[in-house]
Amino acid sequence: MINRKLDLRSINESLFLWGPRQTGKTSLLKTQFPAATYIDLLKSDEFVQYSKKPSLLREHVEYKKPDKLIIDEIQKVPPLLDEVHWLIENTNTQFILCGSSARKLKQGHANLLGGRAFRRTLRGLTAHELEEEFKLETALNHGYLPKIYLSKNPDEYLRAYVTDYLKEEISAEGLVRNLPSFSEFLDLASLSDTEMISYSSFARDVGVSQPTIKSYFQILIDTMIGEFLPAFIKKPKRRVIQAPKFYFFDVGVVRKLTKRGWVEPGNELFGKAFENWVFHELCCYRDYLNPDLEISYWKLPSGIEVDFILNNMEVAIEVKGRDNINSSHLKGLKEVIKDHKKIKRRILVCLENKPRKTEDGIEILPYTEFLHLLWNRKII
Repeated sequence: MINRKLDLRSINESLFLWGPRQTGKTSLLKTQFPAATYIDLLKSDEFVQYSKKPSLLREHVEYKKPDKLIIDEIQKVPPLLDEVHWLIENTNTQFILCGSSARKLKQGHANLLGGRAFRRTLRGLTAHELEEEFKLETALNHGYLPKIYLSKNPDEYLRAYVTDYLKEEISAEGLVRNLPSFSEFLDLASLSDTEMISYSSFARDVGVSQPTIKSYFQILIDTMIGEFLPAFIKKPKRRVIQAPKFYFFDVGVVRKLTKRGWVEPGNELFGKAFENWVFHELCCYRDYLNPDLEISYWKLPSGIEVDFILNNMEVAIEVKGRDNINSSHLKGLKEVIKDHKKIKRRILVCLENKPRKTEDGIEILPYTEFLHLLWNRKII
């Protein structure tokens, strides 16, 4: 059994647990709270019951007085949140509300409990969680979703995942009117993983308006399929790029959408997949252990850039999916310190076997060493 890094047992307040489909939210909750009362809105009978009469929740809680009550797929019945709100104020029950998308709740102006519930996010598997079972090449091809990472036939599962996303999250919830256009957009967006986004180019290629493209990206964010990485623009001494970059939540899903073959070191697309994975590890570390961590990137109009900036330019991280690092790979890290001289650490994550440091203080770290330092809180 994989020991997930996100531990909710020390939280005594009610909370929302969000995360993409199949990241293991239900398994995590049942493992950490085996005695909790459980309501699963994926079950048709429970969905119909609470949809018709949300006040049944209040009646059940007042009668049974459970210490903890988990509601899975809470976004399916938004009116339940009004009952939860009242019960938090008037009972001692701790509510754990689980879902894969807050979009329906936001659009329906549902009661998001106004600060009465903490927020936590469960992402796909990390190398730290997998321990000896972690294989970089497997992660960059299977992706990070537990069932798919551990599968011997990942392509079938990935194909089903993409189909289910379009069917369940998009079509069934009525999030878009033109599903074929959204499907075409999704394919194009996957090709732009780790890249800056041009709404006008997407609009032209898909044949829809720029506002529609923006709404499509917002759907990906709300359903936790991807997120924007902002540019670092504080106190620039030179003009810097301000547009955000976009990252999908799972590199296996990207591989399926882009119809890539198997990626491996030396492959043209290995570097992009490797960068996606490092971003995934940084986001997991932030969400599980360091919630105030800020992640951004830095880029000059000339194209020189640093992949990740942590907090207020405390740490600069460049990612290279190769095992022979030379001075040409250090341009971004050499350039950024000219504008931000108070950087504490400059790190290049790569496939080399041994860690080393250049004469001007840049750390060249094998990805295994980087992971060890990150998860032991020795990066930041």
